[in-house]
Amino acid sequence: MSFQAGEAKGRTQEKVSTFMDKAGDAAQSATQTVQAVRILSFNLISLSWSAGVGYGTGSCEGVKKATGMNK
Repeated sequence: MSFQAGEAKGRTQEKVSTFMDKAGDAAQSATQTVQAVRILSFNLISLSWSAGVGYGTGSCEGVKKATGMNK
């Protein structure tokens, strides 16, 4: 009887270990995804500013300039 209990405990520990590994992999993947989104967002903002399309004062002029409507 104690052998079966020990065997069940071993299987449970292995399942928990596998689950924790998968959870760690998922967390790592989520972190990488968030970092990629941050980089893409930063690049898009940088591109919009370099094109003269900023936020706030003068943004309409920036859009006109970027689209060639500023004539």
